[in-house]
Amino acid sequence: MDIATEKKFAAALSITSNTLVFLFKIVAGILSGSISIISEAIHSVSDFLASVLTFFAVTRSSEPADKEHPFGHGKYEDMSGFIEGGLIILAGIYIIYESSKKLIYGYELKSEPLLGIAAMGFAVLANFLVSQYLFYVAKKSDSVSLKADGEHLRTDIYSSLGVLIGLILIKYTGLAILDPIIAIIVALIIFKAGFEISKETLNNLLDSSISDEDIEKIENIIKNNQVVKGYKNIKGRKSGQYKEVELTLLFNEDMKIKCCHNICDQIECEIKNEIENASIVIHPEPI
Repeated sequence: MDIATEKKFAAALSITSNTLVFLFKIVAGILSGSISIISEAIHSVSDFLASVLTFFAVTRSSEPADKEHPFGHGKYEDMSGFIEGGLIILAGIYIIYESSKKLIYGYELKSEPLLGIAAMGFAVLANFLVSQYLFYVAKKSDSVSLKADGEHLRTDIYSSLGVLIGLILIKYTGLAILDPIIAIIVALIIFKAGFEISKETLNNLLDSSISDEDIEKIENIIKNNQVVKGYKNIKGRKSGQYKEVELTLLFNEDMKIKCCHNICDQIECEIKNEIENASIVIHPEPI
């Protein structure tokens, strides 16, 4: 399948997986009365919403440029990733709130934690498999939103694993107080992931520069051309999976416009071969 279709498939797979994981968790949480399992179910709701956002983003970002969006729709992916980071942070706040109440007022589990252990085991396995596929497609397509969705699921793996270990300890020690304590640890993990995702996508929304590695590739291509006498004003920014680059090349003032144009076209092709999904604008200038 082509890359746009594969991105949509990955996002749809994430929606399906998150729905199943949420159902397993919420049933296990209600039946057992475990705040850590219910907190995990809430986390999975944010995962589900994030995966829906991701599906919308990858669908919109794959559309070609139009009159209203002459530079394309890549920013939809950055917007989706930023919202996902916020959802993760809100989920963490709610988990800490509920867990703190349990720590202050105390509570007991309604039943044996075996159902919860099974639900957490399923969540860990499902999220591991789906997140690995999301990371694979994200790397292949340089998709910010799929990467954010994969990171979202990775936090779910760590938190579900923590709850799983906690439920096993509760089963053998009888210390129900471990449940809200583990839930708070889960929330801290969630916070960290949320801030990292929000920071990266916000940088893209604010047109932060492309990587130093990409800048170095462009500089090397220019230096290897014997006709070009220099360069200045290399600027680049990310828009979803796309990279927009502008630069000025310096030529001898007696060179013909056609010759300068041909060299600019050549360098543009070389840059696109080195940097995927790059859009290049080159301005020739005499010296």
